[in-house]
Amino acid sequence: MNLSFFDQFSSPSLFGIPLILISLTFPALLLPSPDNRWVTNRLSTLQLWLINLITKQLMTPLNKKGHKWALILTSLMIFLLLVNLLGLLPYTFTPTTQLSMNLALAFPLWLATLLTGLRNQPSTTLGHLLPEGTPTLLIPALIMIETTSLLIRPLALGVRLTANLTAGHLLIQLISTATVALYSTMPAISLLTLLILLLLTILEVAVAMIQAYVFVLLLSLYLQENI
Repeated sequence: MNLSFFDQFSSPSLFGIPLILISLTFPALLLPSPDNRWVTNRLSTLQLWLINLITKQLMTPLNKKGHKWALILTSLMIFLLLVNLLGLLPYTFTPTTQLSMNLALAFPLWLATLLTGLRNQPSTTLGHLLPEGTPTLLIPALIMIETTSLLIRPLALGVRLTANLTAGHLLIQLISTATVALYSTMPAISLLTLLILLLLTILEVAVAMIQAYVFVLLLSLYLQENI
């Protein structure tokens, strides 16, 4: 029974072929394609408003050099948002519960921000490893600590996203299982757990949106340090 709770996190396959690629491309089908009409429909207007809002929130702390990253950060934000929300639907698979995928998204982007800083301002980027005014005896220890904290940034990004979504999915499945099991014996308690399940589902929708925003926001902050 314990293993069945984690079956939802295993990548689905058909005839031995993993279907995770299909689940990754499906969110793109939900976005309406632009057209040349002067008056667009409400869905396209809502899409443009959301994209402009996300881009403004992410690009405000950055200078003009950082605005070159607007397309990739906004696209990543929308992708994570749709994948996280689609994963809350019944009988679906959430790719962002896989640590390997989250690390595959976090590590290259973190490395790109670091290399950008080393190329454009190497002294400032390396200066972050040693705070100003550090006592001489503490210099080796602080350099090791700051280097370690720098290297675990992509791991922290991937683990944070994976842990939050995994915990939420497990809670939803546990409470839904308890609701069904208690329905025949204690209907009143079952209705109470159903109410808790509805509130938890609303909370998980908020968590799915917040975690997508936090993931991209931290990347933009890492970029801000290196430009």
